[in-house]
Amino acid sequence: MAGMWRCVGVRWGEGGPRLVWEEGRASTLAYGRGIAFRVVGERRCVGARGNVCPVAAPVPGRSTQARCGECARLDRAHSVAADTYVDDPRTYRVYLAWFGSGMVKVGITAEERGSARLLEQGAVAFGWLGRGPLMAARRSEELLRTALGVPDRIAYAEKRAVRARLPDVAERAAEVARLHARAVALADWPESLERLPCEVVDHTEEFGLAGLAPACGVVTELVDGGVVGGRLLAAAGPDLHLATGDGDEILVLDTRLMSGWDLTAVGDGTGGGVSVPVRELPRPRADGVQDLLF
Repeated sequence: MAGMWRCVGVRWGEGGPRLVWEEGRASTLAYGRGIAFRVVGERRCVGARGNVCPVAAPVPGRSTQARCGECARLDRAHSVAADTYVDDPRTYRVYLAWFGSGMVKVGITAEERGSARLLEQGAVAFGWLGRGPLMAARRSEELLRTALGVPDRIAYAEKRAVRARLPDVAERAAEVARLHARAVALADWPESLERLPCEVVDHTEEFGLAGLAPACGVVTELVDGGVVGGRLLAAAGPDLHLATGDGDEILVLDTRLMSGWDLTAVGDGTGGGVSVPVRELPRPRADGVQDLLF
């Protein structure tokens, strides 16, 4: 059908975030501009590793990975995270990623990708720890998780909950620096992994987080005929923070929910409007403390 685009997700680069579509098209995401689209049809598997799904299998609307079971296994088998993927000759970097006070993780990424992996995860700040071969980077990743007491992943729900109430730049840089000092002082680093000096990078400007108000809801899934529209306030990782309606309400749209759907533009997006399922988020109290979820 004319005017239909199929999204494959957000990609981060030097020019900021972009929505990438099948066939290589891309749309720059500019803060302050409107975004509006209508969902059409049924959500289908996006395939894996550049290959289309042979059966165009339907996938659930609430899944953040628009792949059927078979394509998901194929994609995972060729991922750096897979234990069977050991012969990559590229240089890898180990990093500390900071998402909020006490919310830090250790991870690895190919050196040639620069900070793209950190932007994709929504890391508000980060620092490099070391560089070297893949297996040495993976061994140090496991060592550091245990020694520093940090997890291997942090849920996006936790990241979203704190984006509008972050400590200042100096405080978060200090937290990364303290963990960096503990990490590089460990004696059991693999010999082939070069330790790197602490240089904390902050993504507040890239994400548009300055002055961001708390979100009041998060889109849980897209549905046939549903509309999402609003003014883009911020973007962090796959999440778009949209001011909807008259601008009083801010909703978070995880763009991973967009993949696998046919989408068509609706107006210019400035009017806003959402007619897809949304889960309300707890409102911060007047004293700045967020109400408990349970």
